[in-house]
Amino acid sequence: MASGKDDVDAAAAASSPPSSKNVYKDPDDGRQRFLLELEFVQCLANPTYIHYLAQNRYFEDEAFIGYLKYLQYWQRPEYMKFIMYPHCLFFLELLQNPNFRAAMAHPGNKELAHRQQFFFWKNYRNNRLKHILPRPLPEPTPAPTAVPSALAPPPAPAPPANMAATAPPPPALSPMQYAVPPGSSLMKNDMRNTAIDRRKRKKEG
Repeated sequence: MASGKDDVDAAAAASSPPSSKNVYKDPDDGRQRFLLELEFVQCLANPTYIHYLAQNRYFEDEAFIGYLKYLQYWQRPEYMKFIMYPHCLFFLELLQNPNFRAAMAHPGNKELAHRQQFFFWKNYRNNRLKHILPRPLPEPTPAPTAVPSALAPPPAPAPPANMAATAPPPPALSPMQYAVPPGSSLMKNDMRNTAIDRRKRKKEG
């Protein structure tokens, strides 16, 4: 009888909630746990680290998958302000998908995620400035204003009627114009006359 009573007491003690004395309490009010979880969450911003977890089959452990779901509290504003690498929250959300966890085990997918992350960092500032900075309005073109008659320049004076219009002098002839034009017969006649004169001198001599 005593043994049955002891078993009932033990079962009741096991089913009863633990007293406040048995509840675990962090010695530093959770500061160390906060820092460790913050460090781990920010490591998820590195696709190479996610690839390492997939290669070592961490994503096949149900306890680890539950831990990733638990870490989603970092997406709340009161915790998000401590994050220095916001890409970790994006990857933390993707890690809730089993297809993404399986795909990150392939090296090609790891390199693809790393390249896309690099391009985002490269163009983020320029893309953000396009949406933040206001675009300057086009400057209105000023309408042509009519010049008042008082400020208009006076017209040019007309020439006197009795002045005769003088034609401009002809241009001076170039010395080359006095040369023998090409194809003329003057040079041929001169050469023939000099040849005839030489023959006559030879005969007379």
